[in-house]
Amino acid sequence: MPKHEKNDVELVRTWVLPPSATLGSSVRVKGILLELRARLPIASKKSLDIEQGELTLAMPASAKAEFHGAASVVAAALEDIESMPVIPREIQDILSIKNSERHRWLKDGRLPSAGTRTVKLRGRARKITFHVFDPRVVEDLLNRGVVDEWREEDWAATAENRRRAAYKAKLTRSLKNAGKSSKTIERHPDDAATKLRGWEEFNVDGLLR
Repeated sequence: MPKHEKNDVELVRTWVLPPSATLGSSVRVKGILLELRARLPIASKKSLDIEQGELTLAMPASAKAEFHGAASVVAAALEDIESMPVIPREIQDILSIKNSERHRWLKDGRLPSAGTRTVKLRGRARKITFHVFDPRVVEDLLNRGVVDEWREEDWAATAENRRRAAYKAKLTRSLKNAGKSSKTIERHPDDAATKLRGWEEFNVDGLLR
């Protein structure tokens, strides 16, 4: 076989990601791929790809040493891939929740944090810190369908807060109006009497004594 044909032969190895690792999320699958690529040498990063939940490492036959090195890294990383923390964009996709809901439920404790992670943005000096989540906790929340319950609780709480606010505003207006009426009566107690026709004559006749 000619030498150029040998170089076209690829070394290939595949791994299937378990559902307990992907949690049914394409965003999570992409995150796992990026995490695995980050552990590989720069020259080998693009040699690892994923399609329909199956990881594939492919290199030319001439890169045998690099291939075996990369395969060992991927295999080792996959041993505990099911415990890889879930990042914000992944949990939003897994639970089908909005960014605002994630922040609200994280703040009130319904969505427990598994810690924080700090990363540097590509091409920038600035770093960002965000909360990550335990994949088993996320899986439990998904299986129990608690998101719908939390939304109903939020809607009920919002409705109650609006009712209380409306009642408070109504009470404030009532007290304010009552205060104005009281001041009017105190300042002009005889206003109605002075407008009566013939009042002065009636008083002169001494009928009030």
